[in-house]
Amino acid sequence: MDLVIRDVRVVDGSGGPSYRADVGLAGGRIAAIRREGDRSLTGSHVLDAQGLALSPGFIDMHAHSDLALLRDPDHSAKAAQGVTLEVLGQDGLSYAPADDRTLDEVRRAITGWNGDGSDVGFDWRTVGEYLDRLDRNFGGRGIAVNAAYLVPQGTVRAYVMGWEDRPPTATELTRMKRLVAEGLEQGAVGMSSGLTYTPGMYARDAELTELCRVVAAHGGYYCPHHRSYGAGALAAYQEMVALTREAGCALHLAHATMNFGENEGRAPELLALLDEALAGGADITLDTYPYTPGCTTLVALLPSWASEGGPEAVLARLRDDATADRIRHHLEVTGSDGCHGVPVDWNTVEISGVTAPGLAGLTGRRLDGWATARRLLVEDRLGTTILQHVGHEENVRAIMRHRVHTGGSDGILQGTKPHPRAYGTFPHYLGHYARDLGVLSLEETVAHLTSRPAARLRLPDRGLVREGHRADLVLFDPATVAAGATFEAPRTLPSGIPHVLIDGRFVIRDGRRTDTLAGRAIRRTPVS
Repeated sequence: MDLVIRDVRVVDGSGGPSYRADVGLAGGRIAAIRREGDRSLTGSHVLDAQGLALSPGFIDMHAHSDLALLRDPDHSAKAAQGVTLEVLGQDGLSYAPADDRTLDEVRRAITGWNGDGSDVGFDWRTVGEYLDRLDRNFGGRGIAVNAAYLVPQGTVRAYVMGWEDRPPTATELTRMKRLVAEGLEQGAVGMSSGLTYTPGMYARDAELTELCRVVAAHGGYYCPHHRSYGAGALAAYQEMVALTREAGCALHLAHATMNFGENEGRAPELLALLDEALAGGADITLDTYPYTPGCTTLVALLPSWASEGGPEAVLARLRDDATADRIRHHLEVTGSDGCHGVPVDWNTVEISGVTAPGLAGLTGRRLDGWATARRLLVEDRLGTTILQHVGHEENVRAIMRHRVHTGGSDGILQGTKPHPRAYGTFPHYLGHYARDLGVLSLEETVAHLTSRPAARLRLPDRGLVREGHRADLVLFDPATVAAGATFEAPRTLPSGIPHVLIDGRFVIRDGRRTDTLAGRAIRRTPVS
């Protein structure tokens, strides 16, 4: 063996009881497991587990590291949590497929998520080229953790139609379907949408259904940020269930929360809706992060009509007093579709990051009204990131218990004061919710974070501690594992996770990041 992990508590990802064993690794895979009492394994190196638990590497089903993986070889925000695979291309907006115009527009639209990318050479245009770039990054050494990719429907729409609020022509729909198919053929695992973000939100159900038929034909899944997490949230969930059932497509609900005052205590209604669909044969999973506040860009709160035409058109409307007042009315009185149909309570909106250096002093403050929000949007050129304090703890706990639940950080790494979920989601599940609160057992929690997402991604050799599986593994101390990240200190690394391996190589050893870049692009398994 290359490495023998001696006398470790194996939490194997299945949800079944843990057990003690020696685990041997060779050639980047789990070569042998010997139950307690069998000390026959020998190896070039031996690690005495000393009371640690061993689990499969955690899979972040909703990540925004699309550029972070290219610019940061360390990437401890995820590696130190035990994340060995991230799913990128989320919420319908990312950087492939695109032409020069679309790429420029998308870069500006999601600066608040990923930065403007001025430090990244955009030498790709297709999904396949982006995945290849991940593999040959940092002089061909690769990336910090593995990454899979979803074709972003909003980017596809912008590529074909621009940022217009109208149905596609037959020719445009055919072209969008072809782009989605090409992305899947080049290795994407599915398609995402951001249905409260422009231009993806301009797509009606018939258009989305046709795209989902393409996804289904290629064995992928549809991952929508659906049309509302506030007013009409249950109807929005039902819309996605019905749409994917019509298309015959697997459904994975992104950051499946029930937020705002309208939905306090209503998680059981969502879960009943999902149970009925599952009983009827639907293929559904979901992900959540274990926190109550959400995180997005400030511009995302605007009504959809205000964002038609792209970033420059938005700024022009904000500079016009009469149009800006119409926007204010939709935000504060009517309930903007960008704010989930709920009139905005500015006191719940906290500035988490800005791109203009002169505005840095506003980070951490709550907005005091539309005048400040408008000025910030214009002066920061739409790059402001916010926290929205609109969630409910009882909903968070109820949803994470569900049998189709998986973990996703939705971690935005930009800004002076990012959401702590970017650095803390997975240890927070293990420490706070499993150990401290007992919402789930340790074994069940690990299953939610490993084998369930691996099954959704159709990765037959990941997500379980099994002989022959990939040696993407985490060693953690169940008694001490905890998220270090807080809202006050959101970039603090976790405790109680001393070792993380990808492909059998240490990326975290004795609590420190090594210089190993073992991550690669994980391409969709072809339909057999």
